[in-house]
Amino acid sequence: MKYTVMAIVLSAAIAGCASQATIDALQVQDPTVLENGLKASQSTEAGAATQAWVVAYPGSVSGALLKDEQRRLQALGARQQGYFAAKAQCWLNAAREEQAQHNQWGFVDEAVKQADQLIGALEGQGQASADNPKLRTVSTVRPDLWQQLLAIKTSPDFPSCPKAQEVVACSEVALMHAGHEAWTRLFDASALRVAGVLQSAEALPGVLAACRPPKPAPYVPPKITLPTDTLFQFDRGDLAGMLPQGRESLATLAREIVGAGDVTAIRVEGYTDRLGSERYNERLSQQRADTVAGYLRENGVAGVAMSAFGRGKSNSLAQCNDRDREALIACLAPDRRVELSISRKSRTRPAEAQ
Repeated sequence: MKYTVMAIVLSAAIAGCASQATIDALQVQDPTVLENGLKASQSTEAGAATQAWVVAYPGSVSGALLKDEQRRLQALGARQQGYFAAKAQCWLNAAREEQAQHNQWGFVDEAVKQADQLIGALEGQGQASADNPKLRTVSTVRPDLWQQLLAIKTSPDFPSCPKAQEVVACSEVALMHAGHEAWTRLFDASALRVAGVLQSAEALPGVLAACRPPKPAPYVPPKITLPTDTLFQFDRGDLAGMLPQGRESLATLAREIVGAGDVTAIRVEGYTDRLGSERYNERLSQQRADTVAGYLRENGVAGVAMSAFGRGKSNSLAQCNDRDREALIACLAPDRRVELSISRKSRTRPAEAQ
């Protein structure tokens, strides 16, 4: 316990053992912690003892008490998982570590008290709080890291990710432990502990991502009709004549086919309207089918049997009697199309695709 002015002066003098760069990197928020020598503050904030503090924290936490708290936590069974249980365990670990080092500053008492409150709440005695308390023997270090942890803690994926909850809970305890070490001017020890928290924080986005359920594979229907007016310029079927929106729609389709993972074969059939000669339309429809099939391959549809056929002006869909050419071309638009027939492994169609 910090009972004497000499103890305060000696602990403040320890600051000289750490480099200024180390101290600066900790971003200590309490200016009294940065003071050293005979000019160091002798206030309560700087660690001076008060009668109330001596009564509240006599520095007499026993190993038996720690074992009792551990037994209570282990008795919770399934409730040992998650944010609050992990935090209670990490507070007990911190208390053991400091007790083994004969810490008499009060941090052991504070750590056990935090664990006791969390365990009590898990047992049904009161409500646990996810807020981090302000402890007398802890100075805030690395506020930027606190913000990173808060961002993870308030993310929508956090409540359903026990692993992330455990990492965040123990990282918060470790940051407070590092804050205690800074408060006692053990800046090198504090920096080492912060480095561990930083490593955990960097891994947290990946931990959260691993908790997210995998996205369902896209459903590719067995028959897809692509209007060639959105794929190609009028009277064109080559790659150079493909419209930007045509490239985009085919690239999207390619991603869906690859994502589905169960497409085994694709038959591509090109069609034209009735305008023009039979031979010309067969050539144009074949060109369109070949271009679509080739574009799908170029965009990742590999390992899938693919065939392309030109059907010319066959299988007309439109019934048009317009005498005006422009009106007739517009009316015949449904005939200008590319149809894809998709073969796939046996798969149940998802409810959302019904």
